[in-house]
Amino acid sequence: MTNFDGGRHGMPVAGNLDVSWHAGWPSAKHDPAPEIQVHAYDENTLILRQNKSVHYEAPFMFLLLGEERALLLDTGATADARWFPLRRTVDELLAGRGEGYGLLVAHTHGHGDHVAGDVQFADRPRTTIVGRSTEEVIAAFGLADWPEGLGELDLGGRVLDLIPGPGHHSAALVFHDRRTGLLLTGDSFYPGRLYVQDAAAFSATVDRLLAFCEANPVTHILGCHIEMSTTPGEDYPRGTTYQPDEPPLQMTVDQLRALQRALADAGNRPGVHRHDDFVVHLDG
Repeated sequence: MTNFDGGRHGMPVAGNLDVSWHAGWPSAKHDPAPEIQVHAYDENTLILRQNKSVHYEAPFMFLLLGEERALLLDTGATADARWFPLRRTVDELLAGRGEGYGLLVAHTHGHGDHVAGDVQFADRPRTTIVGRSTEEVIAAFGLADWPEGLGELDLGGRVLDLIPGPGHHSAALVFHDRRTGLLLTGDSFYPGRLYVQDAAAFSATVDRLLAFCEANPVTHILGCHIEMSTTPGEDYPRGTTYQPDEPPLQMTVDQLRALQRALADAGNRPGVHRHDDFVVHLDG
């Protein structure tokens, strides 16, 4: 039997990020790759990426399996299962888990490129879909002190810490998997364009995440997009469907500290602030 155990102060279970992410094709109409790329970080931690030829956002999604149920974190940018067979993919990955095995569908935040596939799970048995508003997120996870405090999500022998993360989106939530040490940050931190709607809330989120990282084992920080190139400070234009020169998805706590410094340097000045590993877009 798989050992799902992973304590907050224990050693995380090592996983595999030796993966070449499919980053689109020169001719999107003739892309030979599947609509969804699936990579096993370990046997119970799956990272999914939507093909850029299906939708240029190419968001990442995460499927974490516990003993009693799985968590599907985000559902991608396309609703139509003919072009984006997320439900079928998840069902195949969960095959053999038993009739009583459940699925929780939740989100890093409620923007359309992270929730479009929800409709594919609306009639799935033993499935709960968490709403997208701040009020629904607070109610679903018992986050009464929002945006302060932490929540917990137990998948059955596998516990995740829930960290409020507003700033990019009012209902943004960060997930820390105690078993692997992965910190799943959605659009709050990734190698790309960090769109900040509320500068004060976003800075507080970064501070909150760094405080959490100081007190808990974090192996990798995984966001939901790759938009940078491997040339420091250069990102691919929005709408790009072929990115042959991508950096890795995973980021580090040191890079998160660099974001904290970048926000302090930017102050409240609206505009585009370029840095080696990310680009901060501050709304006016």
